[in-house]
Amino acid sequence: MHILENQRIYLGLFEEDDFHKMKDWYRYNQTYPRLLSAEPYRPKTVEQLKKWMTETSEKDYRFSIRLKSTDDLIGYMELDDILWSNRVGWISLGIGELEHRGKGYGKEAMDTILRYAFHELNLHRIQLTVFSYNEPAIHLYEKVGFQKEGTYRQFLERDGNRHDMLLYGLLKEEWRG
Repeated sequence: MHILENQRIYLGLFEEDDFHKMKDWYRYNQTYPRLLSAEPYRPKTVEQLKKWMTETSEKDYRFSIRLKSTDDLIGYMELDDILWSNRVGWISLGIGELEHRGKGYGKEAMDTILRYAFHELNLHRIQLTVFSYNEPAIHLYEKVGFQKEGTYRQFLERDGNRHDMLLYGLLKEEWRG
């Protein structure tokens, strides 16, 4: 198996048409961006998405998540803000297509990017933050081995309620890959 693939998905480059599809994730599903960002909701343009996903540096790796069976784009994976001297990086995952959530694609993508991070990039620690109301993501992160390390109490307000942001980390020797 190729280093950037798993049983049903692979991580690849972004194609021009992808950004139009991603724009719809932000336009028609207001829940999606509110799971990923503490910023107030607003639709994103094709140009904004293209810049975000393609303008990277030696500290950033962004991949499309595609179904192997159809080549359809279903989400993205991101390793970014890598501190090479410390071998630490941040990770994020977004499954944009509602019909593909809860079917194990996120776990396959996470397993794939962790294998890449620990074996190909030789990172020692991967970390992430997640909002306390994003229970499916929390379940996924704990399932692949991330440990809760801290809580940013009442970090954001959504719909009149305060929510915590949780910090999770995974060390290479803890990873069950």
